[in-house]
Amino acid sequence: MAEDSNKNKSVLSELFQTFFAKHWPVWVGGIILGLLNVFLFMIKSPWGGSGGYNNWGENIYQAIGFLGLENVTPTKTSLYGMLNILIILGAFAGALLSKEFALRIPPIGELIKGFIGGGLMAIGATMGIGCTIGGFFSGVPALSGGAIFLTIGLFLGTLVALKYLSWEIDKFPGFSMGKNRTLLAASEKTGGWQKWLGWFILIIVFVMAYIYFGNDNKVMSWFIMIGLMMGLISQRSRFCIVASFRDPFLTGKSSSTVGIIAGLIIGLVGFTAIKIFGIGAGDISIRAREMTWVFPHFWLRAPIGGFIFGLGMTIAGGCAIGALWRFGEGQVKLWAAVLAFLLISPVSKKYIVPGFVDMLPHDLRYKNFMPDYIGYTWSVVIVLAILFLWYLFVKWNERTGKFSAY
Repeated sequence: MAEDSNKNKSVLSELFQTFFAKHWPVWVGGIILGLLNVFLFMIKSPWGGSGGYNNWGENIYQAIGFLGLENVTPTKTSLYGMLNILIILGAFAGALLSKEFALRIPPIGELIKGFIGGGLMAIGATMGIGCTIGGFFSGVPALSGGAIFLTIGLFLGTLVALKYLSWEIDKFPGFSMGKNRTLLAASEKTGGWQKWLGWFILIIVFVMAYIYFGNDNKVMSWFIMIGLMMGLISQRSRFCIVASFRDPFLTGKSSSTVGIIAGLIIGLVGFTAIKIFGIGAGDISIRAREMTWVFPHFWLRAPIGGFIFGLGMTIAGGCAIGALWRFGEGQVKLWAAVLAFLLISPVSKKYIVPGFVDMLPHDLRYKNFMPDYIGYTWSVVIVLAILFLWYLFVKWNERTGKFSAY
């Protein structure tokens, strides 16, 4: 009996080590997150990030009576407000179970850059109607023409921000210098409390999902469970969209880009099937299902917003999803980015964006659903061709280093 018990323990230990002993390849995370994104769309609507940040900010401002906001959706009933919270909790649990959680406090200059970057991401997301998740990772598979232009803006913003960071290091090397502090870090022999707390977090989330399910809010229950998995998977695979844009031009590495491309292809196949067959349409028309995640930002509004967002995510060191899972594993710079994102998003949405949008003629800010113009087949072929060319470029650059700074 004792021998059987030891065998069972070793099997369970081996299973645990598979998930938490080391990080996963980014492409594994990309594929799983792409599948989970398809599941979200089947259940209700695709993955989005900026809407959740905005919901948090609006609830804070309504509570303190600022901005005159009324009838704000409470976060506990907001799908995307809750999804972002669960992504943080999932990343927190993943970091704890792998004993990787620690409060990592950077120098004041890095905290300032985190806050500025988060603010720029908020302005970019509200301006372009989408972030790296909703506007790019979900927008491109949704066959939104605006998403293609938003992607171009993200690329350009990333390149400009990299130029700025290089200039900053050259001209003001002391700005980000200083002592980094790390608190609550675990070692191989210490920090057993992290694993226990990780399991406790998972239990709490399961109970939360069960309560929502019992209250006949099955959609929220599913969003809670999927959000938990998204956070855990993102943390374990280091899934970060800013890295996919930045790393080829910084270090030449292509692993993050390949992971994002894998997720986009999975999403493209799933989203296209959902839209063609009207899967999950329910009481709405198939046409309304087709137009899901196709926003009125084609063609000028999307690249402007994407450019601003690209600047912000590169300066902050984390995109909409990267900021959340890094928040969960204790990176304080990204706490500053998340704080700025949620505080500035409602302000930008109410005071900055309306005046800008009013200046744009309709043909610079309308909904462009690619299949309306070239059909589903050619739309999918064009997106796949773009992704394939992107893959070829980053792999070629990884070998040659032609466009890499280091």
